[in-house]
Amino acid sequence: MATKRRTRSVDRILEAAAGLFYESGIRGVGVDDVVAASGVSKSTLYTHFRTKDDLVAAYLARTDVAWLEQLQSAAQQAAQPRDQLVALFDALSEAFDRHGFFGCPFVSAGVEAALDSAARQATLIHVKRRNEWLLELSRDANATDPEHLAGHLGLLIDGALATGRLTQSRSVVDAAKSSARAAVLAQTPQPIRQKEHDNDI
Repeated sequence: MATKRRTRSVDRILEAAAGLFYESGIRGVGVDDVVAASGVSKSTLYTHFRTKDDLVAAYLARTDVAWLEQLQSAAQQAAQPRDQLVALFDALSEAFDRHGFFGCPFVSAGVEAALDSAARQATLIHVKRRNEWLLELSRDANATDPEHLAGHLGLLIDGALATGRLTQSRSVVDAAKSSARAAVLAQTPQPIRQKEHDNDI
């Protein structure tokens, strides 16, 4: 029973922190804000997270898992690896529709956090994991230069999220997806299908 209560408390804290950090940034949110939004006491929060940095790192670790799952789910709507490399951009549109145009939580955290912070380390881990997955897909697609293609697509993802926050427009995702399609086309030997509804390549 105690374990369940602990899990519920942690979930409430992290869910509240996620919304606040994403919308207002790490520096714009204090521990008191998270306490108020989560409905837990400050002592309960500090029982689970000794410092704000620990809370930020836990938030980013959870977001890393969730965001990769969203990218992979969008990619899996297409059958072939080379089609999946473009279909994954649909996750960005879905994220904007659900959460608004607040950019990439990892880019935001990386910019705000100190160079030696746990938050920046969590951001670097996320980028590494995401790019490794993109590299795996690029290799499965028989790209002529999979490392280059994976890096290119990673930059398109980050750029679309950052620019989306600036412009508050979904059109940046459409542009990023179009650029991804062109990059995949240039790197893969097979012709790429253009679906009528433009959900995949």
